[in-house]
Amino acid sequence: MSDSSPARPAPVVLDVWCELQCPDCRSALDDIRALRARYGDRLEPRLRHFPLEKHKHAFAAAQAAEEAAEQGKAWPYVEAVLERVEELVREGEPFLVKVARELGLDAEEFDTALIDGRHILIVDADQAEGKAIGVTGTPTYVIGGERLDGGKSQEGLRERIEEIADRLLAEGTPAT
Repeated sequence: MSDSSPARPAPVVLDVWCELQCPDCRSALDDIRALRARYGDRLEPRLRHFPLEKHKHAFAAAQAAEEAAEQGKAWPYVEAVLERVEELVREGEPFLVKVARELGLDAEEFDTALIDGRHILIVDADQAEGKAIGVTGTPTYVIGGERLDGGKSQEGLRERIEEIADRLLAEGTPAT
């Protein structure tokens, strides 16, 4: 039996280079939520890690986000941590485990993941790729091959992302 329904076009990918201790990334959450509401499954925001050295808990937070992804709640976890950056600054890794517990994730597994470093290679690879394409701060977006730096200002970025996404969707191009 064959399925004669038309193939669903691949979503447009929006890489979001983010750091979970970054106040500017917290500000960017509203834009990401608005984009998800507008495009639904036609846009795939992909979290990419770019922990900055100036933020003490950013690298651990990136690893924790990867554990949340493994447990099926990447964006809810990222949003919960970014909404409470001040607590992350004060409490560090125990806060990351606390957020996991609040979201119903396996907190013991989070704790173990932060100890054994199972997600370090993913975070390192994202950071290396970011540096290679010119990411210097967060948030930075990449859509349709265009890099948009939100670290200096978020103003106008959502509109620019929408222009590119609309063009790519009209062309039927699932460009990354």
